[in-house]
Amino acid sequence: MNNPNTWRGSRVPAGLLVAGVAALTLAAPASAATPNLVDPDATGSLTIHKFEAPETPTGLPNDGTEQNVALAPLPGVGFTVYKVDTIDLTSNQGWVDANDLADLAPDSVADITAAGYTASAVGGQTLTDANGEIALANLDLGLYFVVETAPLSGSTAVAPFLVTVPLTDPASDDNWLYDVHVYPKNALTSATKTVEDSEDVKLGDDIDYTITTDIPNVATIDGYKIVDTLDAKLDYVSAAVTLVDGTPLAATDYTVVHDAATNAVTVEFTASGLAVLAAHPTTQVQVVLTAEVNTVGEIANTAVLYPNLGSYTVAPGQPGGPTVTPEVITKWGDITVEKTDKAGAPLTGAVFSVYPTQQDAIDGTNAIALGGSTDFAVAADGTVTISGLRYSDWADNAAVAVGDDGYQTYWLAETVAPDGFELLAAPIEFTVTAATTAVGVDLEVVNVPSNAGFKLPLTGGAGTTLFLAGGILLLAGAVLLAIRSRRKANAEA
Repeated sequence: MNNPNTWRGSRVPAGLLVAGVAALTLAAPASAATPNLVDPDATGSLTIHKFEAPETPTGLPNDGTEQNVALAPLPGVGFTVYKVDTIDLTSNQGWVDANDLADLAPDSVADITAAGYTASAVGGQTLTDANGEIALANLDLGLYFVVETAPLSGSTAVAPFLVTVPLTDPASDDNWLYDVHVYPKNALTSATKTVEDSEDVKLGDDIDYTITTDIPNVATIDGYKIVDTLDAKLDYVSAAVTLVDGTPLAATDYTVVHDAATNAVTVEFTASGLAVLAAHPTTQVQVVLTAEVNTVGEIANTAVLYPNLGSYTVAPGQPGGPTVTPEVITKWGDITVEKTDKAGAPLTGAVFSVYPTQQDAIDGTNAIALGGSTDFAVAADGTVTISGLRYSDWADNAAVAVGDDGYQTYWLAETVAPDGFELLAAPIEFTVTAATTAVGVDLEVVNVPSNAGFKLPLTGGAGTTLFLAGGILLLAGAVLLAIRSRRKANAEA
């Protein structure tokens, strides 16, 4: 707001200034404003600013001026800039030609060539710096074609675009902007994978892999698939596909294909499913893949997200390629038990069962079946290897210790004793780890002879015969003594 006191104190000078201007106007010949034409001797610049696409638009203008953007910069993104050689922006016809080419919406240099123009690369591919920027200075005036030639893995590259240097200054519309700034943003897509096996204890149990993937924040999604190539130690069971926010998916929105030859499971979205994804970029896709473990070992597994059609033909780790999840591991092993007597000599004939808890072992319930049987008989050398139990100290892709959720101990109970030996009186606790899975005996179980080695008297044995014989002799002697006494009595009578 103007200060009225200031104006009052300067009325005369102001009046003189107005009169002077009027006099100059009357004295000078009438003329139009000087036209602001493109300076043919000028050079310009083009600065590419690369940021991660936000979930919601920033609202900042995209008019070639420099903006203050509070987004995460993306270093290491490659761009190649081409100058359309045959378009002269210092002429009106050049602008008409530029507009005609823009109407064609070229996707490649080949499209520009097919339209009758030529284009030359400006310095080859350049990577964005730590600030996500590429600054091309001292450019000749003209029409430029910008192509993102090395997008980050898992990202959706921006479509190639045309930009003029200079362009009309949007701040005034009466001048030219020779230093142009563009802000092509990338839709990054991350992917994670977890495994849940803490509730499982043996081969044949189902384990669940959960794959969670981002949806590109772009207007149109031209392709989207998730591929999980299972280890040969895993048998595919099923896959359930949902969106995390609960948005429903129809059965026709995606396909699930298991390739038995490669053991790869592919979830790919159809045209209708891609439309659903594009309409819900802030949620995530979740695939719960169920598999069975069929062989002992440490089984590593990853999944791969292809967030756009262009990524389908690019190898993981290459620019513009798919996103690979972190590796998850599930571990399954065995234990070798040796049956011996007190002197260490092997015993044969013993049979064991394994239980998940001590109480199960005491009650004889919930015995763990491996290979279709709950009985594990020792071999002639007195050993038996019980194979196919989950590691005790590894659950849900993490090391666990005694007392942690998922830590699993097992209990060994003897169901048949070797001939002449006593059964075990109580179950034996044991663990399965990488050490027990290695070759060698892990657990020695000692049996003692029947009745702890004490001899019981045997009915019908030699000692009984002697007692019987002695009894008969005593009885015979008594009979003879009675007969002799009777004869003596009769004789005296």
